[in-house]
Amino acid sequence: MNGPVFRDRRDAGRRLSAALDDYRDRDPLVIGLPRGGVVVAAEVAGSLGADLDILVVRKLGAPGQPELGLGAIAEGGVLLLNKPLMRQVKVTRDQLQATIDAENEELKRRMDAYRGERLPVEVADRLVILVDDGLATGGTVRAAAGALQHLGASELVLAVPVGSPSTVEQLRPLFDSIICLEAPPTFFAIGQFYEDFSQTTDDEVIELLAGE
Repeated sequence: MNGPVFRDRRDAGRRLSAALDDYRDRDPLVIGLPRGGVVVAAEVAGSLGADLDILVVRKLGAPGQPELGLGAIAEGGVLLLNKPLMRQVKVTRDQLQATIDAENEELKRRMDAYRGERLPVEVADRLVILVDDGLATGGTVRAAAGALQHLGASELVLAVPVGSPSTVEQLRPLFDSIICLEAPPTFFAIGQFYEDFSQTTDDEVIELLAGE
């Protein structure tokens, strides 16, 4: 692979939609992971004529190394910790607690900002297509899968434009199906596959959920 594959998240969503066409007649619920995943998910939901909602998930970064994900939290009180990695980098649960508390506050803030008074779409007994803009370590997706299973999804599909091959394989047991358009062996970061990978804002997420 030479150079970016996708122009931006909307382009990625349109291409991902084509690979999900078999789900069109099954009344799927498309769930986007804020922020960037919601842009991709909105394209998918629009193409499939599906309901769109979000699931707020926050990565738990290592103290002093916020990009190193040691776990994640999600709506519904889901907490997942990567204990082998925590042991490897010598971080205890107590040392991570300040991060957990801070991310719980941010999770609540985003839920209030994105949803306002709007209730979440019912997940129970639905085919759910979970969408993000890419897969790196997969920590947030693991937490999201746990939350959606807890909420009673009858079938769970993960759909991403691009992902680390090893992460895709590690996540397979959590999903009924995984659709990943690109899983190149030379994977360093999600942004390398996009011409435009600028940060999605809260306002953009709110507008997409409002159908604007």
